[in-house]
Amino acid sequence: MSETHKPLNFLEQIVEEDLKNGLPKSKLRFRFPPEPNGYLHIGHTKAIGISFGLGETYNAPVNLRFDDTNPTKEDQEYVDAIKEDVSWLGYKWDKEVYSSDYFEQLYTWALQMIKDGKAYVDSQTSEAIAAQKGTPTQPGENGPFRNRTVEENLALFDQMKNGEHEAGTHVLRAKIDMKHVNMLMRDPLMYRILHADHHRTGSTWCIYPMYDWTHGESDYLEQISHSLCSLEFKPHRDLYDWFKQIVYNYHKNTLPLIPKQREFARLNLSYTIMSKRKLLKLVEDKVVTGWDDPRMPTISGLRRRGYTPTSIRSFIDKVGVAKRDNIIDVSLLEFCVREDLNKKAARIMAVLDPVKLVIQNYPEGKEEWLEAENNPEDESSGFRSVPFSRNLYIERDDFKESANSKYFRLSLGKEVRLKNAFIIKAESAVKDAKGIIKEIHCTYDSNSLSGSGTPESLRKVKGTLHWVSTAHAVAAEVREYDRLFLHEAPDSQTEDFSSFVNPESLKVRKAFVEPHIKSACIGDQFQFQRLGYFNLDKDSTETNLVFNKTVGLRDSWAKQAPKQTQSVNPQAQPQAPKRKAIDVIKQLGKKYTNLPEEKQQKVKAEILLLAKDVLYEDLEPLFKTAAKKVGTRIAVALTLKVLLENGLKTNDHIHAFITTATGDTHPLLSEVAKQI
Repeated sequence: MSETHKPLNFLEQIVEEDLKNGLPKSKLRFRFPPEPNGYLHIGHTKAIGISFGLGETYNAPVNLRFDDTNPTKEDQEYVDAIKEDVSWLGYKWDKEVYSSDYFEQLYTWALQMIKDGKAYVDSQTSEAIAAQKGTPTQPGENGPFRNRTVEENLALFDQMKNGEHEAGTHVLRAKIDMKHVNMLMRDPLMYRILHADHHRTGSTWCIYPMYDWTHGESDYLEQISHSLCSLEFKPHRDLYDWFKQIVYNYHKNTLPLIPKQREFARLNLSYTIMSKRKLLKLVEDKVVTGWDDPRMPTISGLRRRGYTPTSIRSFIDKVGVAKRDNIIDVSLLEFCVREDLNKKAARIMAVLDPVKLVIQNYPEGKEEWLEAENNPEDESSGFRSVPFSRNLYIERDDFKESANSKYFRLSLGKEVRLKNAFIIKAESAVKDAKGIIKEIHCTYDSNSLSGSGTPESLRKVKGTLHWVSTAHAVAAEVREYDRLFLHEAPDSQTEDFSSFVNPESLKVRKAFVEPHIKSACIGDQFQFQRLGYFNLDKDSTETNLVFNKTVGLRDSWAKQAPKQTQSVNPQAQPQAPKRKAIDVIKQLGKKYTNLPEEKQQKVKAEILLLAKDVLYEDLEPLFKTAAKKVGTRIAVALTLKVLLENGLKTNDHIHAFITTATGDTHPLLSEVAKQI
């Protein structure tokens, strides 16, 4: 391992321990396995950073594997976008592979499992299969088709593959143990019938492998040493290991390495939606202009807004690797991009809300070119020439006719310095019939040029304003973006998440920029002095430059740093014991049905907020809470809804719980279940 001064995170500790126990370093291999059913978002950057980061740390290969087992939701567009995003972040994968590459091998293994009595075709309905699974406290029951002969199973499976049966009529199940304490081990599904063309295999297949059957076996075929995934997959580890041992016995001579699955906490960000389904709804409902809208948390959206790979990787590094889910304040991400752009972005002057300023004692028709530093943080960036003339634009809110002593901008009778130029004094203001200021008239001190070294130039004035010469100004469209949602946790409230969309998330201004901007290329980043960081958008044309605001200059994160550092790294200092979220939710649910409607709504909102901190393994045992405990079951349903919206994949236990709750005689429980 390369030398580092940082303490090892728990995943690095696992790798180090495996190396000490005899795993050759040459056998280390990791993977990032996205499903190509949408664009990657900021939440995915943690998984990307962990796997590719370990690859960089140990100089080990990392595969980019597309988990393409659901042809109805996947598309080549998403494959291409994912590859672009990972490359843009600065990571290089060793092999580009697809789960569909292994369809034939998975099918061959499934046939062998049938022959070995380890898999069978079940012809029951999904409802019947779910009902026979039992509960976390009650064992399941063997189905009527569990003991079909090998010959029957082989014949039916062949018919399924050949498209002779409709979807839903048969499934292939692993034959494990219907009484296993882990409900995921109670004869899980391996294949379902799906008559849909695949983006890579076309119409070759009409049976498709389930995720649990595909995931570990793909890891094994690629000889992945450490299969790293988020916490919701921890209950799946027993099944991962069971399947893995089966196929290992078939190929241990040619594929000797057995992968190890380990889990980490996913990344949750305040004021942000992480669900691909909800992000797609924003696109379809035209709340945003597309997946790469700069307000979107997608990597392509962040890239278009002006975020840099360095800033995102710095953010992931600061967040760290944890074992429990938490919510990271979005201002940390903003801090990271501000920190990076401060070092890189060229300074330039732009006026977003212009008002004309006339220097009455400056000669008409005269112009001069003044020297301005491109970036004080980068000595190599050099200087540029900025035109100065009698008529300028300044920001409208940089002037008040009268102001108190704490106002350091321009007011009548007061002096300010124009950036890189002269000291001016406001003399009068010209207004229209409605009282709106149209022009500000002032005088200037011709001996006060910045950097000239004259006594007048060394005079101290309290304010410095940016400006643009009207005769040389380049008109531009500036898009100022704010947070897309007004609520800190928009997807965990009683209201629909879309009700929290910020109607002021985009403001478009007609601005003026200094002429140096004409040489800019798409994606170039600038600090508009005193305003913030902006980049040139792809919508720009030769006659209409378009700039996106990346982030403001104000460092709001720094003031919160002590508090936020603790939330990002909860192990940094001892904390008082805290009740688990699931325990609080159970307590809230006990008397839910006895509360008045107004109080129910408040309790419901609290449950939805707490649900983001619940692990699926803690929730599943509550699926079969006694029927009379309706309040607890409602609390469980609300919590499950949040987990599913945040990316939890459905399974037989979840399906059974939802089916039972939907048919419950209590209207409150039934209503909540129908909303899942």
